[in-house]
Amino acid sequence: MRAVAVSKPGGLDRLKLIERDVRPPGHGEIQVQVRASSLNFHDYLVALGMLPTDDGRILMSDGAGVVTAVGEGVTDFAVGDDVLSCFFPAWQDGRPDLQKVLGVPGDHVDGFAAEVVTMPARGFTRMPAGLSYAEAATLTCAGLTAWRALVVETHLRPGDWVLVQGSGGVSVFALQFARQMGCRVIATSSSDAKLQRLGELGAEQLINYREVPAWGQRVQEITGGRGVDLVVEVGGPGTLPQSVKAVAFDGCISMIGVLTGIAGEVPTAELFQKNARISGITVGSRAQQLDMLAAVEAGGLKPIIDSNYPLEQLADAFRHQESQRHFGKICLDIGG
Repeated sequence: MRAVAVSKPGGLDRLKLIERDVRPPGHGEIQVQVRASSLNFHDYLVALGMLPTDDGRILMSDGAGVVTAVGEGVTDFAVGDDVLSCFFPAWQDGRPDLQKVLGVPGDHVDGFAAEVVTMPARGFTRMPAGLSYAEAATLTCAGLTAWRALVVETHLRPGDWVLVQGSGGVSVFALQFARQMGCRVIATSSSDAKLQRLGELGAEQLINYREVPAWGQRVQEITGGRGVDLVVEVGGPGTLPQSVKAVAFDGCISMIGVLTGIAGEVPTAELFQKNARISGITVGSRAQQLDMLAAVEAGGLKPIIDSNYPLEQLADAFRHQESQRHFGKICLDIGG
């Protein structure tokens, strides 16, 4: 089978299309013909070598496909089942701890930039009905991250305000889930064209942060001085001061991304005066994924796909990702 691996020290020019033998499943394992994957910022960092991994690591944490063989002891899946990967195969349920977040595909172990994978069955769930393989593959990292921010770590009610930043996968999913829950959404972006699309998805208020750099104050004005109940924070230190300004008393800032850097100042006095909190979010558990899939099916949610690339053009897909021209998710079509 074909796969795409990264060579040390990393870099998009060092991604190689390779061939590997297909391994039959052992006890507790399933073999999956991978049909699709989707790109995350995490995958990009691994490809660049900024998250060091073993030489020759097969990339990509997201995967959707069909079971082609089942090892002894597996009862949850059968040949022919459509399945979806888990970002943290060891995190089955409960709260996170260090051991549960080890074993990430495409980073700690080989991932889904491959035509066939053989992995423990516990690292998969069923695939939701009504979605293509590519649509389903967008859920396992970006979708579940947004779900955990809105549903697990906060207790939003219909009518509450949610702020989303930009038009990447997590932000778009957060917008979609928030609207499904009956929440009101404010969206920020530097692109008026992207803001228009965010509005079409249900964002009630739109802010171009280049035109309104003090957008935290603008959020306070929009909400009548109350602020938002949840900020889905993907920028990091460059946007966090405005997020603190925007958040409501007793509100939450879900820290999901650090696109503007890894360190910076936090307006701590304003944060504690508001009794607000910052909650770090790194994807979620298998149990939370199953809850999310049920909500996706019940609400008829359709992931937003920007573009599709074949497996052998993974480097070009990453280049499109780094251009920041995309809206929603960039996907890999792998087989079948």
